[in-house]
Formats: sequence, C-alpha cells, structure tokens
Amino acid sequence: MNPQRPAGFATRAIHLGYDPMQNQGALTPPLHLTSTFAFDSAEAGAAIFAGQTPGHFYSRVSNPTTDLLERRAADLEGAEAGLALASGMGAITAVMWTFLAPGDEIVTDKTLYGCTFAFFHHGLAKFGITVTHADMTDPEAVRAALSPRTRIVYFETPANPNMRLVDIEAVSQIAKAHGARVVVDNTYATPVLTRPIERGADIVVHSATKYLGGHGDLVGGIAVGSAEDMTQVRLCGMKDMTGAVMAPFTAMLALRGLKTLKLRMEQHCRSAMAVARMLEAHPAVAEVHYPGLESFPQHALAARQMPGFGAMIAFELKGGLEAGRAMMNAMELVRRAVSLGDTESLIQHPASMTHSTYTAEERAAHGICEGLIRLSVGLEDVEDIVADLARALNTLPQAQAGRAAA
Repeated sequence: MNPQRPAGFATRAIHLGYDPMQNQGALTPPLHLTSTFAFDSAEAGAAIFAGQTPGHFYSRVSNPTTDLLERRAADLEGAEAGLALASGMGAITAVMWTFLAPGDEIVTDKTLYGCTFAFFHHGLAKFGITVTHADMTDPEAVRAALSPRTRIVYFETPANPNMRLVDIEAVSQIAKAHGARVVVDNTYATPVLTRPIERGADIVVHSATKYLGGHGDLVGGIAVGSAEDMTQVRLCGMKDMTGAVMAPFTAMLALRGLKTLKLRMEQHCRSAMAVARMLEAHPAVAEVHYPGLESFPQHALAARQMPGFGAMIAFELKGGLEAGRAMMNAMELVRRAVSLGDTESLIQHPASMTHSTYTAEERAAHGICEGLIRLSVGLEDVEDIVADLARALNTLPQAQAGRAAA
C-alpha cells in the first residue's frame, strides 16, 4: 500500500495488520486454536502479564486471531482499540459492568433492542443502577434527563426495530459536557455508513453476528473506543465479570466477513431502497419507516449522518397485528426468522419475537406497535425480493380493498 495515500475502507478491511510473508505466505490469517501460550523465560512471562511487552498468555484475555479482528474493527470505526466478545449482548454487558456502579444512572433512548432493554431493566436495575429513558430524537430531551448520577448515555441509531435516528453529534456534545460516556450501538448502520466515534461518541458496540459477519454463521460482539477504555473493559467487564470471550474460530469467520462488508452494504442499500419504495406505494401498507425515503421524518438527518441508508426496513400494515401475521405466513422467498444482516432476506414480528421481553404497555410507550413488521433486505436479486413481498401483500384483504377503491 502507498504510504503517501491513506488506504480506503475496503482495502483496510482486507489487508490491515497482516503480512502473508510473515506467515509462510499464507494469504488467509492463521487460526490460533489454543487456550494458553508459552514463554521464553519467567521474566518474559512476567513482562507480558504486567503489560510491559506485547504478547498473549491466555485466550480468555487475548489471542492472535481475535487480536487481528479487534484491530481491524477499531480501525474501520475510527477508534484507537477494539475488543472481540462472545455476542453483541456480551459487548453491551461487559461495557456496562465496567463503567457502572450501584447508585449510578444510565440515560437511554426510548426504543432499544429487546434483550438490551431486558438487561437494563432486569439486570442493571437489580444492582441499584437507575435506567432513565428519553426521546433522543430531541437532543434537548437528553439534556433534561441528565442528572448528577448519569454516567452513560446509550442509544442505537437507527433504533431496533422502528428505525428512529439519533443525532450522534448533538447528543454526544450534551452528554460529554455533562461528564457522561456516550455508548452507541452501530449494528444497523455499520462503519460503512456511520462512524459514531468520529461524531463524538466514546464507545461503539456491535452485534458482529449481523452485518460484520454477514453470513448468518457466527455469534459475536465487538466494542471499540479509546485504548484506555478498551483495556478496562477487557480486564474487568470481559475477563473478570462476564467471561464473554469470542472464540478464535468465530474471530476467523468475522475477519472473513469484514473483507466483503463494504461491497455487501452497498448492495444491501440499493436493494432496500427499491423495496422501501414498493412498500410505500402498496395499498395494504399504512406506513414505511426507512431513512432513505423522503417521507421519513428524519430523512435530512439520515442523509447527513448515514448516507446509503442501510438495509433495515420497518413497516406497518393497515390490518394491524392479524395482517402482519398473515403476511409473514404468506412469504416464500423471504425467511421468517429473527436476526438481520444475513445474505438471506429475513422478516419478523417484533411484538411476538425480538421485543417480546417488553410488556404490551412498554411496547406502546416505546414506539413499537403491535402490527409492526421488521424486514432485513438480503442479497438475493432485488426483483425476486420485491415480487415475494408484493405477492404476500396482495393476499391481504386491505390490498384487495385498496384496489377495489382505486
């Protein structure tokens, strides 16, 4: 690579941190399936344990394969350092257990992934940590929610499942002026579209299971941030408190996924825009939540913060809950499944699946209606995705009524 010109995103995702000629010419980085490491001497081992010299001593702390993934993920996010963990929830819990203590407060958006919501309210709250929700689409609501006990401001953008956006820069400025860390879940956007660290966030977390892996064959998590913060999370939240360590084989799969991340996201985004426009025009659809649509209330923020708009679409059917179930059952190509970011298109019903940890009252309060459908647009030919969705929608009474009225 030319040292006079910074390498691009895809080039770094493929090459950063690895020289085949230092590994017997192997183009693919080796998989280090070992739990422990030997030392040349007692003194050498002591220096590695003390952090005085680089090296590995036990794979619950670090491993050469996971180390390469951590460095690449951090670089792509514009962060100093990274940490690979066993799952996205492992990344979130390790960060929270590191920086929160009884009596502290976390301020978070009103909409969160279901398991994150459950961990905050049924996990952190049990240990004396206050969880306060604010409508983070309004930065001033964040300012009003902060208190002297606030240690972390946490949000997703776009939010799972209803696609609400948060202005990362505006909220980060408010939180950091208050002395709180800003933690952003960037799973939906990926660093291809949004790099929260560059917009003022302190820590970014991912479910690497999703777009970073990209093929539905791994479960993993990533956290990135300053070298100091990531060292604390590694030695406290991961090593001692959760044990949520990523296996080297998982890291190898994630490294493979990163190599095609930019290419995949570009196609995901193109296809999702075509799907969103079809859904918006269909008579059975009441509303489409997709940042790329001009009708999306936060379209201007999306264009500024995440050009490309992503591959996730949320939409509501005129027939509500029953229409949503009927449509899902009518799908043929698009798979009924949780998760997202796979090569396959996936569709699911948040109220009965990913967000079932909310009560019905909590779902209403947090903007997740009973008939909401979440769609992860995959990498099939977009004409086939559109045809499958349209065929399923056309079976609904609301579609037939709409055509009759026209």
